[in-house]
Amino acid sequence: MAWAPEGGDTRFGALRLLESGPRGLTEAQAERRLLAHGENVVPAHRPVSWPRRLARSLRDPFTMVLLALGVVSALIASWGTAGVIVLLVAASCLLRSNGEHRADRSTAALRELVASTVTVRRRPDEEAGPREREIPVDELVPGDVIKLGPGDVVPADVRLLRASGLTVHQAALTGESEPVPKQAHDLPEGTDHLLWQGSSVASGTATAVVTATGAATLYAGAQQAPARKPSAFDRSVNGISWILVRVMLVIPPVALVANALLHGKGLEALPFAVAVAVGLTPEMLPVVVTTALARGAALLAGDGVIVKRLPALHDVGAIDVLCVDKTGTLTQDRPVLSGSVGPDGRADPAALRWAAVNSFWTLHLTDPPTPDPLDEAILDAAPDPGDVEGLRATPFDPTRKLSCALVRTDEAAAYVVVVKGAVEAVLDRCAMSEAERARAAEVARALAGAGARVLAVATAESTTVRTAERMAEHAVSGTAEEAVSSTAERMLEGRAGRAAGRAGEGTRDHRPDEERGLRLVGFVTLVDALSPEAADALAVLAGRGIAVKVLTGDHPATAARVCRDLGLKVEAVADAASLTPRALERATVIARCTPEDKARVVTALREAGHTVGFLGDGSNDRPAMRVADVGICPRSAVDVTREAADIVLAAKDLTAVDQAVLAGRRSTGNIITYLRIALSSNVGNVIAMLAAGLAFPFLPMLPIQVLLQNVCFDAAQLSFAFDRAAPATLRRPLRLRPNGIVRFIVGFGVLNALVDLATFAVLTWGVRAAGRPAFHTGWFIENLLTQAVVMLLLRPTIQVSRPLGLAAGALAVVGLLLPLSPLAGVFGLVALPAASHAWLLLVVVLYGGGLLAINRRTGWIAERS
Repeated sequence: MAWAPEGGDTRFGALRLLESGPRGLTEAQAERRLLAHGENVVPAHRPVSWPRRLARSLRDPFTMVLLALGVVSALIASWGTAGVIVLLVAASCLLRSNGEHRADRSTAALRELVASTVTVRRRPDEEAGPREREIPVDELVPGDVIKLGPGDVVPADVRLLRASGLTVHQAALTGESEPVPKQAHDLPEGTDHLLWQGSSVASGTATAVVTATGAATLYAGAQQAPARKPSAFDRSVNGISWILVRVMLVIPPVALVANALLHGKGLEALPFAVAVAVGLTPEMLPVVVTTALARGAALLAGDGVIVKRLPALHDVGAIDVLCVDKTGTLTQDRPVLSGSVGPDGRADPAALRWAAVNSFWTLHLTDPPTPDPLDEAILDAAPDPGDVEGLRATPFDPTRKLSCALVRTDEAAAYVVVVKGAVEAVLDRCAMSEAERARAAEVARALAGAGARVLAVATAESTTVRTAERMAEHAVSGTAEEAVSSTAERMLEGRAGRAAGRAGEGTRDHRPDEERGLRLVGFVTLVDALSPEAADALAVLAGRGIAVKVLTGDHPATAARVCRDLGLKVEAVADAASLTPRALERATVIARCTPEDKARVVTALREAGHTVGFLGDGSNDRPAMRVADVGICPRSAVDVTREAADIVLAAKDLTAVDQAVLAGRRSTGNIITYLRIALSSNVGNVIAMLAAGLAFPFLPMLPIQVLLQNVCFDAAQLSFAFDRAAPATLRRPLRLRPNGIVRFIVGFGVLNALVDLATFAVLTWGVRAAGRPAFHTGWFIENLLTQAVVMLLLRPTIQVSRPLGLAAGALAVVGLLLPLSPLAGVFGLVALPAASHAWLLLVVVLYGGGLLAINRRTGWIAERS
């Protein structure tokens, strides 16, 4: 936190406390302080080492389940099973670690693009005079005296020594969307005399002394955000994992006890029990999940979108509420003219004409370093003001909140003072009755209530340049009463003035009504320019089932008007200070939000059962980003926000958000398809294996055959990561829902078990003479063929991607040809008669036809979980 002097301290007191002076530090002092305080850099996110990243990948619940099975397999000397499990875990961890490493590297490259220098005042030694020079911002130290101008980013926390017309954008820290006026007070109150690192100068110039650098700044302190809560992906994966763990804790012991009671087998059946547990577990899940997410992240990277945390791709596809700021997302952060009315509120072009005269000559005669965006918006929309010559102008003053121009016209009054600025400031300087003033203020309030930014325009006319100049001076510094009193003073002096012609020549006597104060011409209204892509993007997001909530520090009416202009249906507008759960659910706009309010809103939405995304770019957005399911920011966001974000967009654009949503839903859809197919097949096989183990005096399949079958399944199912997305997948938020997946796999698992039992009947009747090897081989072939069928049919879309088609075909080929190959004896397989193949194919065809009939009648397969 920057040092803030107490109420009695002056600017010189601040310099004394910092052991500095107006001439700045000497080079030797700066060098010593650099060694003592360190470089002026925000503590950066340390890149995670490869070993630590791999270890973090092992904490995945599915991976831990597999490792537990691997340990059990090793304890019973089932080395083949243990080896395959280790290979799958290693592949999953390497894929995930590599994806996160690439995202970290891309983020680090963005950091390198942000480099800056600052103008500092230093002395070679104690005797030498001060010199101003540019140095890198990381070399700044407390006590340095720096100069700031329009467009400069404040490089550290500073205390103002001098300031002229200074306004600062500090939305990144405080959420204030408008530039904030700053002044170099002698006896400061509040924070008007302080600037913080990360803010930027909108207008004016300043000289300031550095009070804090590096980790001691307010900007660095913004990194202390709440720890991230479990995201939608974490909750879903944990739910599915615990279901599997519970089933695995029950089924193997049941298999052991049943074999011991019915067949007198005890520990001899342990390898079979482990094989059953492995058969139930989707071993490829970590690999398929990581591959699907990594592929989606790679496709987004081609569009400039960086996915820093792979599970965030699932989360962005699952969001049903997206919280955004107004400025820079829905608007372009620049104003446009929306209207011009008279004092009575009726449309009147006169206010716009005189506002344009004021803007034009203020810009040309004062020559500010950066034009005021309000003046530019007025000039863009205003007609030609006619033959008007500017004489002098006073630029907008953030303290008095107005600007003034003195011009000469060809109309009846040769000289006109034109004042433009805040409504209260201009009305105070107008010569009008209290009733007229109240009516004009009410008109201005109505315009502001409709969501517009309102500027008042007033003029005063004179036929002499000297009178006009005096009127301009009082218009800037005083009130209407002061302007009238100056007239009385000059009348008492009894001086005569020369009447001004075009060359300023000619004289006449001064008339007492020449200074009659300012006359209110009317009001001009401006609104933020809408983002050209925002309206279409909002409509697309609504079509995808995502509700957009606008969290802004602006006035409620301003934000609501922007939303309506973009076609966003505004159900309700709420104030963050008086927000209730019911109002939050209905509200489209939540106004007057502080950073803490944003985090509170996001947390409340998550507690209400929503999956929430948050799009922001300032350090004030970081708390909300950390508590959201997925934090999103543009590349232009401040460093600490980019570090906290899960997804970094090429630009602060809702269209880019939609691209990420689509990629997330495609990846999640493929993961759900894999889970449904793999688990329903596994459950069916396990039920059949347990039934056969109890019905037959021998194991229905050898453990090595179970392992080989699982390896074949796993290799083929990796193609799900490259599958096509069903149109229904993209229409609404999609997430891994354990209950929906369990309902699906139980239904189709039982159906698959019935097919396996039918296969047992065929094998018992058709290959009885061939013995157990033929039984094992027949079920092995049937399992691979039915797996190939369900890979194609238990999907929510008819279209089949090339990788999936090739994988299913390869699985069927392996099932038919492996028993005929030289490797058959290694796995205990034998060649079957042609008639047996025909019976097995008949079972598979009937199974496929049954799946199609069920789907056509119920649509169950296409239903998303």
